[in-house]
Amino acid sequence: MHGWVIWAVILGVVVLFVISLYNRIVMLAQARKTAFSDIDVQLKQRHDLIPNLVNTVKGYASHEKDVFEKVTEARAQAMQAGPVAARAKAEGALSGAMMNLMGVAENYPELKADANFRQLQSDLSDIENKIAAARRFFNNATQEYNTAIKQFPAVLLAGTMGFHEESFFEVDESEKQAVKDAPAVSF
Repeated sequence: MHGWVIWAVILGVVVLFVISLYNRIVMLAQARKTAFSDIDVQLKQRHDLIPNLVNTVKGYASHEKDVFEKVTEARAQAMQAGPVAARAKAEGALSGAMMNLMGVAENYPELKADANFRQLQSDLSDIENKIAAARRFFNNATQEYNTAIKQFPAVLLAGTMGFHEESFFEVDESEKQAVKDAPAVSF
């Protein structure tokens, strides 16, 4: 009977360990989802702001139809993008299109002097900063989750429990180039 108790205790410890490991990974996965929700909120605010900005610029530069169409198309694609990697790519394209729109605005001093445009531009800058912060937080949560499922002994159980490596919300090369080539905005 004494041997049976020892085996029961060992089995109980193993079960508690597996439960604890599972709960930790679930907690990290939930933190990642929450972090993505923060990005999503900021992106929706940006999506809501873009039509106002486009219409304001359109009022001064109506002949720049191609730029407006590209921004509108990029916004529509970004709003419909699915998984994190596709969403990041679509948002990168939208950022590039927005840089082009701001480049057009640079050619119109009267537009740059418009109070509505300046406010929209300020709001967009604020949202972009919030998106960058939310992206860093999300990528940190993703890194913690990915590390947790790759560490021993979790690596032995994570795949069988349905946990797999997740994608980061990364800035693609086109967005990096657009930011690098962005016009200087001054008033």
